[in-house]
Amino acid sequence: MASIATAQTTPTIDTRWALNAARAMVETPLCDWFSTLARSLSDLIEHRAAAYLTGYCPALPLKLAGDPSIAEAVTSVEIAALAGLPTPGRPWHGRAVMGGRERQILAVDAAAPGADGTLLVLIDVAETPPGEEILAMVQEISDLGNANLYLRTQIEPQPSAVVQSQVTASERGRVVDELTDSHTAALTGLLRTLRSNSLDDATARRTAVDLAVTALLDLRNYAERDHAVSEQSADAAFAEAADDLRTLLRHGPVRLDLRPPESNRPIPTDTANFARFAVRSTVLSMLRQEALQRLHVGWQVREDALVVAVRDDGPGTLTTDALAVHRIEQRLRGIGGELVIDAVPGWGTTATVSLPLEPTATVERHPLADLNPRELEVMDHLSRGSRNRAIAEDLHISESTVKFHVAAILRKLGAANRGEAAAMAREA
Repeated sequence: MASIATAQTTPTIDTRWALNAARAMVETPLCDWFSTLARSLSDLIEHRAAAYLTGYCPALPLKLAGDPSIAEAVTSVEIAALAGLPTPGRPWHGRAVMGGRERQILAVDAAAPGADGTLLVLIDVAETPPGEEILAMVQEISDLGNANLYLRTQIEPQPSAVVQSQVTASERGRVVDELTDSHTAALTGLLRTLRSNSLDDATARRTAVDLAVTALLDLRNYAERDHAVSEQSADAAFAEAADDLRTLLRHGPVRLDLRPPESNRPIPTDTANFARFAVRSTVLSMLRQEALQRLHVGWQVREDALVVAVRDDGPGTLTTDALAVHRIEQRLRGIGGELVIDAVPGWGTTATVSLPLEPTATVERHPLADLNPRELEVMDHLSRGSRNRAIAEDLHISESTVKFHVAAILRKLGAANRGEAAAMAREA
């Protein structure tokens, strides 16, 4: 990887262009915001694709724009590995792995008031480093765009984060339905074989055994699928979280200490996913401190809760705002969890998250639970007032496919039109 130098020719930048770029981001529907930002930045630095990773937009933390053959291959792990290379006010120009291979990039650490920073990456930029004026303008536009997104996510209604959990429940229900059909078919075949007058005893037994073996294999397959969408062993979930952190810290001086759970008890997949989200968000906040040398992450599986602790040896001055606690608390509130932050000046900060392992209450079926993942993405765009063409471009599908999904959404929700469906999503 290479550091920033100053050599690229500086294009003309005027006030009108900057104002138009800012206005475009403010006026663009939230779902199209990043594509608009990427187009504006292309006037300053040519690039083939762009990626954006943020911690305060949990529903869609990774946003992509540009050439689909590049953008769709980029992962959040690749972007997270850049943490610490750009710093607020100082973009980083160099080579890094994006979309599975090394590319020339420009990475920007964007800042939003009262929130953690965000990594924005322009991919396949020129080998020659941009000039200081260009870098400064890229930083300013990125900061403005990030602040705009942050404020709008706080005030604009969004579909409930619970929808994703309901999708998992719907998938489990689908598996059960398929399993019921498989059992019915197997039992029907066995009965027809045993009742057949055209088969001798040996042939009937052989046919019945074949049907039974097939049914048992199907049962095992469906059982594994059901388990996969509902539960995960605590040590496997911790191992995935640990891998994320090792990738995040591999280029820095911070030492990572890990204490895996002593119990291998299965935990709900939703709980495991939230634990990884909480750890990642907290660690990213702690890494923004000066003189940080060590991080300790431990999980403990108790009878009724998964307890996740993240401790640093920093200055001990982190606040709930610095930890972007509103993001974690919003999601904790829906599952009966708790977050405690203990900051001791001169000694460090400890963040402890408690996640219940059993549902705290029976909830009504979510109105969007019947929508599949793609329909949820389209629904998210509808709730922000996007038209079919904009949805198609953002999701890289045809307009006719968008129309098909919209019709399915209206049918499943029993909505008369797009506006009514959007209102149902906002109220969910």
